[in-house]
Amino acid sequence: MSARDPGPSSSWRWRLEDSSGGEVSTAEESPSFPSQSDAESWVGETWQDLAEQGVDAVRLFEGDREVYGPMSLHADR
Repeated sequence: MSARDPGPSSSWRWRLEDSSGGEVSTAEESPSFPSQSDAESWVGETWQDLAEQGVDAVRLFEGDREVYGPMSLHADR
């Protein structure tokens, strides 16, 4: 396995961030997901609640590898 391929046991998760890029703790902590599509579905269903709890952006990780982000949770950004 290469360093880019975390293997079949990898999990997907979101890092929840405030406007300065600091990690945010909320009642809706990001669980671990078995696939990217499951992770994206979750954030699609919860983004409004997350934004109301002070989350400004999210970053998607597969294991320790950042896949993309930050992605704003505000339509005007």
